[in-house]
Amino acid sequence: MNRELTGLSSMATRQLLAELSGYVGRVHGAAVRFESAGGVEVARRVRAGAGGDLLVLAADAMAGLEAAGLLVAGTLRPLWVSQVVAAVPDGSPLPALASAADLRAALLAARRIAYSTGPSGTALVALTARLGLADELAPRLVQAPPGVPAGSLLASGDADLAFQQQSELMDLPGVAVVGPLPGDAAISTVFGGAVLAASAEPARAVAVLDLFGAEETWATARAGGLRAARDLD
Repeated sequence: MNRELTGLSSMATRQLLAELSGYVGRVHGAAVRFESAGGVEVARRVRAGAGGDLLVLAADAMAGLEAAGLLVAGTLRPLWVSQVVAAVPDGSPLPALASAADLRAALLAARRIAYSTGPSGTALVALTARLGLADELAPRLVQAPPGVPAGSLLASGDADLAFQQQSELMDLPGVAVVGPLPGDAAISTVFGGAVLAASAEPARAVAVLDLFGAEETWATARAGGLRAARDLD
């Protein structure tokens, strides 16, 4: 019997990978299991020599690991695109987000603004600078610990506005998703997959990546708050 393949991923794709791993196991007989943590932590583990067969992280992190020779050459490919959304505590009034002016108003009205340690958090901080609000908002920004959804700070009362990948916010209890950021303020992250150089079975790992990106999985990705990278049009 083929051994179970193992993989590492960031939290944004955790639920989708669990569903797809179950699917490819049932339908295609490919046993695979992922461990998920904060993207920065996962990249650190890989650089420190973590074992495994597959890796799914944001594209910029994947590019750095590929350049370091930690991924099997030629296996890196985009899999899914995730949009950053705004959220508020469940039951709170939903702020308008139809325009840049609406976004500015929502940011300025917030007492505490939660964001993540991942790519969405980096982009959110850069966005506040582009809007000319960096200095004014800096004391109100609250970064969630690695691997902890920014939305959890809404549920606990530690923030009244949060920004993170839709897949990480959409099913959190105590959280109401407002929607994506408007116009040029929109933030998207591409998540890529590749075979780890440490894999003992790279051919099987590539076959699983092919299944993850197949058209038959696109609807599952959309239901989980992501879009297939080939489903952008």
